[in-house]
Amino acid sequence: MRPFRVAAALALLLLVGAGCRSLSNPQRAGPWPPEQLAEVPQATWGATNGLVQELYYEGVPLNGRSTRVYALLGRPAGDVREKSPAVLLVHGGGGKAFREWAEHWARRGYVALAMDLSGNGPTGRLEDGGPDQSDAVKFREFDTQGIPDMWTYHAVAAVIRGHSLLRTLPGVDSRRIGVTGISWGGYLTCIIAGLDPRLRVAVPVYGCGYLGDNSVWTDKSLAAMSEKARKLWLEVFDPSRYLENVGCPILFLNGTTDFAYPLDSYRKSYRLVPEPLRYVAVVPDLPHGHIWTFAEVDTFIDSALNGGVRSPRLGASELVGNQIGASVVSALPITEAMLCYTLDSGPWQKRKWNSIPARVDGQRVLATMPTAQPTAAFLAVKDTRGIRASSEHLEWDGESRPR
Repeated sequence: MRPFRVAAALALLLLVGAGCRSLSNPQRAGPWPPEQLAEVPQATWGATNGLVQELYYEGVPLNGRSTRVYALLGRPAGDVREKSPAVLLVHGGGGKAFREWAEHWARRGYVALAMDLSGNGPTGRLEDGGPDQSDAVKFREFDTQGIPDMWTYHAVAAVIRGHSLLRTLPGVDSRRIGVTGISWGGYLTCIIAGLDPRLRVAVPVYGCGYLGDNSVWTDKSLAAMSEKARKLWLEVFDPSRYLENVGCPILFLNGTTDFAYPLDSYRKSYRLVPEPLRYVAVVPDLPHGHIWTFAEVDTFIDSALNGGVRSPRLGASELVGNQIGASVVSALPITEAMLCYTLDSGPWQKRKWNSIPARVDGQRVLATMPTAQPTAAFLAVKDTRGIRASSEHLEWDGESRPR
């Protein structure tokens, strides 16, 4: 039984702008009423500094009171009468509405909306802000009636309502809007991409679902909850409940040893997305942080919204004898191919990864397996721009056949 399914979603066909699809999938709308998300929130505009302007817009109610969301809007220099693509920027734990992030995208020709998801304004807590972002708040005890007061509920609503606002702004091409988020922002991006079919591209960095199966919170914050509250949290707030509804191209970017989002939960998450839409780039020892300069993110969003060249894409890894291979589709020549593997077992965060050269043979990447039996391995490539892509990893658990 899914108590969070909103009956109104079965009847509403909320169209935002001509030719746009319904905001919510009635089969998995989650606890968010579609009309609440599709509504264009009232906004109050503040000072402009360079390419970035401050604003506040209406959030959803918390404990029966109204809330505001603080945000920064980046605009490219030039005539706002020219329609530009746009992007929503979703920060992670300990983050905020980063001016530098909005500027990064504005300089690249995008309108960018970076919102605060911690109930903060430019100088600290807002009196009418939403929930803060500590783990104690994210994973607190709650029941079905308390769902609308939870952090994830407010954060998802803030991003999608920000999208509803962004679509109405002068100079924004409402048919070319995407979302990217980092860490907890990547977690939110996975949910949002499954809820909001108006989006044309999504890039969650690090974040994924199946947090109850394996994540930094599995035996900590989630384990500290009562069984009833934990089951409800995973039922309504784990991205695995929404990823299968993603309808736009989506790039999953993560590191092999990410401290929060390990590769087993990561693979289960991206496998939920229909195969033609999902792209994967797992990078050995990718650093974790509020890093918005990964070229893979810029390139992928450009390819969907701004006529850029598509990123490479690898198919599933296959093992035949001592050869591991995967299909590769790339608009540009592949300049580097490698097999990444680990011989270690135990926590993914502590495994050491090695790499050996692979080769490109037509539309396939091939490598000879190392003599020592890996516990996990995947193929990876770079194109002439240095843009990275990878295949699904294979795992061996004391068996000769991978899974």
